[in-house]
Amino acid sequence: MALDHEIYDVTIIGGGPIGLFTAFYSGMRKLKTKVLESSGQLGGKITMFYPEKTLRDIGGIRKITGGDLVKELIRQAETFSPTILFHQHVSGLKRRPDGILMLSTENGGLHLTKTVILTVGAGIFKPIKLDIPGAERYESGNLHYAVDDLNRFRNKRVLISGGGNAAVDWANELAGIAESITIVHRREAFSGHEYDVSEMVKNARLFTPYCISALHGTGNRIERVAVKQVGTGEEIWLEADEVVVNHGIQGDYGGILNWGLKMKDERIEVNGAMETNIPGIFAAGDAAIYPHKLKLIAGGFAEGPVALNSAVRYMCPDAEPMAMYSTHHEDFVDKNGREKETQAR
Repeated sequence: MALDHEIYDVTIIGGGPIGLFTAFYSGMRKLKTKVLESSGQLGGKITMFYPEKTLRDIGGIRKITGGDLVKELIRQAETFSPTILFHQHVSGLKRRPDGILMLSTENGGLHLTKTVILTVGAGIFKPIKLDIPGAERYESGNLHYAVDDLNRFRNKRVLISGGGNAAVDWANELAGIAESITIVHRREAFSGHEYDVSEMVKNARLFTPYCISALHGTGNRIERVAVKQVGTGEEIWLEADEVVVNHGIQGDYGGILNWGLKMKDERIEVNGAMETNIPGIFAAGDAAIYPHKLKLIAGGFAEGPVALNSAVRYMCPDAEPMAMYSTHHEDFVDKNGREKETQAR
């Protein structure tokens, strides 16, 4: 139980990529910063589901695995030594007469802060599991909802169920590693990026529109998968050594839904300044929704600092609109403009 009566300038709820970069930027503005993470590790959805997935849509980085990106974000976030706490599932919110926000957690913790930035993604992430009786028995064997070790699939016959970005990306990642790749998708069209889909078509055998209808195996290992044609009901049995299910992720905001936040499409509605309808509370990343949102990590890397700058103006309306550029920031360069070497870096 964490009872922290120290008052922070900003508390960031969610230790995923956007929360981590926002923590770094908060340090750039010399704010007393705390990060509350509901799980036992940083990195959010990437750490949980895509540590070996290759990311190519982050400016200035040709490609990087999700795990390596998270490592760099953690190192960057630690530059200004924010307080980072784990297993903090924030649920309650109250405001003291002096305006200080009191955040309570499900394990009885209490955190005091002047402002809050919600970088909670879709909440606590859980994969949408295969809705077939008995499927859970194979979860300790060769039924996967995330891929954390590509070598496990080397020279294997891999069947992937799903048609979104994750399914498409894993098909491409496993090309050249797996013996064969089969994609089962309940629609004809795929919702992944066009280029990635075109690459997947070269690498995989496709069954569309089909869905998994039955599993057969011994012990905790699947040996054959029945797939059913959505329109006709025709069923085909396919042999598989490993089965990956990417049917999406369900999120749970828990008690945050009781705060009175304005929601839209199951996300927290904000304006261009990343302000929610509750004074002193801001949102960024996958948690936030507003017109013309760029649904990329790169977009979230901009939203976090915008939210942080809005939090600064909330606390001090006369404050500078943004932090000094890092190329001129006193923590990184000396008075002659030469780069400093700091312990955190």
